[in-house]
Amino acid sequence: MSERQKTISLRRLAKLLLLAGATIYALICAVIGANQRSLIYHPQVFTSAQVEQKARDANLERWTNSAGQFIGFKRLSQKQPANGTVLVTYGNGSTATGSAHYADDIQKAAALDVFVLEYPGYEDRAGYPTEKNLFTAATEAFNSLPTNNPIYLVGESLGSGVASYLAGTFSNKISGVLLISPFDSLTSPAQYQYPYLPCSLLMIDRFPSKNYLRNYHGKIGVTVDGKDTIVPEKFGRRLYENYSGPKKLWEFPDGGHCQITGPQTNFWTDAIGFWQTNPK
Repeated sequence: MSERQKTISLRRLAKLLLLAGATIYALICAVIGANQRSLIYHPQVFTSAQVEQKARDANLERWTNSAGQFIGFKRLSQKQPANGTVLVTYGNGSTATGSAHYADDIQKAAALDVFVLEYPGYEDRAGYPTEKNLFTAATEAFNSLPTNNPIYLVGESLGSGVASYLAGTFSNKISGVLLISPFDSLTSPAQYQYPYLPCSLLMIDRFPSKNYLRNYHGKIGVTVDGKDTIVPEKFGRRLYENYSGPKKLWEFPDGGHCQITGPQTNFWTDAIGFWQTNPK
């Protein structure tokens, strides 16, 4: 074989290898794209009897809408009338009953009623989780809250995207927001976790918090964790820095994902005080 023929053969081989590599990469992207929601949502499913027991153990009661349909759990303040209402939207690996610790900590710090949204497909709530379904459920829950007191939002991890959506949608009805280990958009931590995939092109559910918060001008608190490997603190900082309204940042250098280090009551007293000082 002549040198020219060898060169042509090598070029053909290189093209075939490139084509094979591109095909394999495209197939990987297609498989991950088709199954992306299983990577985003991690619903824990229980029987109604199990959920009832979990609720009793956590001192929570079922929360229903005007039609009597289950939408979450609540715990009213022992002191009535309460000084406000808090709606909690949790992270993707938790549940409404598993978020009872927020009610514990908040109500140790202030006389606030706490409501926790349950996501479709989690615990014993019917449906399945998608961005659209979570936003629909959150809107319904927000509209089911009592309106005689200030309303505050607490969003944790993925739930920070839900809370940001509510803040942007009901901007004039919300007195304060706290976002725990948030992101500017879900595409940011996704790209961090899967650096070799075109996440911005593949993702269907994006939770673009930074966009929703452009419509909100009230108080926003943000927590970031120095040892967070799930949603690295840079994404929470980016969201915080881009927000132009009144804001406060809590930094936990030794904290992991959604980990508030130090006395919980001190943190929540500070956060609630930030909400309630010179209310908008």
